[in-house]
Amino acid sequence: MYNKENHLTKVRDFNLVLKQGCWVNNLFLSLKVLDLAKNESYFPSTGDVDKFKKQLKLAVNVGLKVSKKAVVRNRAKRQIVEVLREMMSRDVIKSGYYLFFVAKPNVKDKSFAEISEEVKVLLKRAKVLGE
Repeated sequence: MYNKENHLTKVRDFNLVLKQGCWVNNLFLSLKVLDLAKNESYFPSTGDVDKFKKQLKLAVNVGLKVSKKAVVRNRAKRQIVEVLREMMSRDVIKSGYYLFFVAKPNVKDKSFAEISEEVKVLLKRAKVLGE
């Protein structure tokens, strides 16, 4: 797993991403992206604003539409999270974004390599990949 500080956990953050973020879709994953620099009204009134702008928070959702079996859903989520963890350890993903990944039903049949490639394509299309 990636660090707890990189988890998107607060309900207000999820609501902000869902209301103001933009969708990037592909074959078996969707990504909702929110650029923090464009949402200055949401910035905290106290504290370090620059630190807030430079944070990167992630969330992965694998719902019941993928499979009713928790084992299948957990495997898909673990694979997506592992790809993100590897990319974050190499500092490939730009900071200053909230990213919300949603798995589509056909993700359960995919290998780790296919999921890895899909995540990279989504991040490139969202212009979040730093390389």
